[in-house]
Amino acid sequence: MLITEPSPIRWTTADLELFPDDDKRYEIIDGELFVTRAPHLRHQQVCVRIATQLEIWSNQTDLGITAFAPGIIFSEDDNVIPDLIWASRERLAEIMDEAGHLIGAPELIVEVLSPGEKQEKRDRQLKLKLYSVQGVQEYWIVDRHLQKIEIYRREKAILKLVATLFKTDILTSPLLPQFSCSVEGLFKE
Repeated sequence: MLITEPSPIRWTTADLELFPDDDKRYEIIDGELFVTRAPHLRHQQVCVRIATQLEIWSNQTDLGITAFAPGIIFSEDDNVIPDLIWASRERLAEIMDEAGHLIGAPELIVEVLSPGEKQEKRDRQLKLKLYSVQGVQEYWIVDRHLQKIEIYRREKAILKLVATLFKTDILTSPLLPQFSCSVEGLFKE
């Protein structure tokens, strides 16, 4: 008798509709389900500080928008909720469907690391690969505990680590003309 291994469950965007509306984040990356609790208050404070800097710059330049925890439906097997995104007005028109969902890659995605090996692996490996494949131009991985920001930029069709910034550094980006802010200011308690 032939015994076969059961095939692993592949979750889809349709499955997410069946989950309760609770304080958890449900994400799917390559058909794998990730469930996380609401982030720590300090995590949220760092997100707010980064978003504030991006929003101030965006308002001054009128080049795009910043959004907190938007869902991005890349495909039936890839549906994620990054901490922050920034999209130019032109790109936003291309990646937003009629229902207001993002269905493509914004130029910038920011993830603030949550504690735990599984969460860190998700952001540093799985999401990095997904965002690279989907065409994200820049990806910031923010470590609030070590107070550093890793900057990945698209080079030759993939996201590559180009800089690691610490408290004494200034955050800038060629993607965001004349944007700059103190890294230290993003981590103030």
